[in-house]
Amino acid sequence: MGSRRCMGILLSCLMLSIPMAGCTSDIQEIFGESWGVPGGLALACLRDDTYRELIIEIDHAPGYNPESSTVSLLKERLGQVCDKPDGIRVELNELDFSESNTWTAEKVREIAHETMDDDPQTSVLRWHVIMPEGKYSDESVLGVAVDASTIALFGDAIDDANGNFNFRISDEEVENSVMVHEFGHLLGLVNLVYTSPADHEDSQHPGHSNNEDSVMYWAIETFTIDAWFSGDLPTEFDQDDLNDLEGMKSGELSTSDQLWRP
Repeated sequence: MGSRRCMGILLSCLMLSIPMAGCTSDIQEIFGESWGVPGGLALACLRDDTYRELIIEIDHAPGYNPESSTVSLLKERLGQVCDKPDGIRVELNELDFSESNTWTAEKVREIAHETMDDDPQTSVLRWHVIMPEGKYSDESVLGVAVDASTIALFGDAIDDANGNFNFRISDEEVENSVMVHEFGHLLGLVNLVYTSPADHEDSQHPGHSNNEDSVMYWAIETFTIDAWFSGDLPTEFDQDDLNDLEGMKSGELSTSDQLWRP
């Protein structure tokens, strides 16, 4: 497997995402079991063959809880593409992360796996978000997807991003986009565990869209000034993204590195 497929997928304060970095192995082995790569549970989410319910566990430090609009938007976006007849449920837990304020992909994996309430694959599918105090080791990073079921969002970096831009864009809007973007990577977008028939992956930023209207777009800084001033950040998958997800779900597009298959 190409090394870019197993790297942490990062989100910069100047971009919706930046090139992936930090691969340690083709399939991450933590505590003696495989946690896969981003996109490794895409089919488990898109289909209802085994997992009819999706639980999203969000563990946050005191004062770092997600905006209610972020939770609602995430459920809405996943509900549009994931076949979960028994629903999508979000569990919020306040945790005192005792780790240092500097985070790496390895540290996110370690702490997330220790704090997750249950395994990703039991009778339901469980995906996990941690929202700790502090920042990523690269302080421009807003969010990171580190394996098939785990992401982290860094609220301090999101706050700083708005301070740097000083535009009419709220922390809430940035958090909305970052959260959906990272879950897009858990769904395998763009071309992480499949090859799209559409030419919509940015050639300079693998794993990301070249369409500025997609939440998977690679860089916010290429938005027009008018878009920035209006606070018009993308929060939706575009048609190419949706077509890719439907192709994976139907089997029309072959997928790799899946921890579950129908």
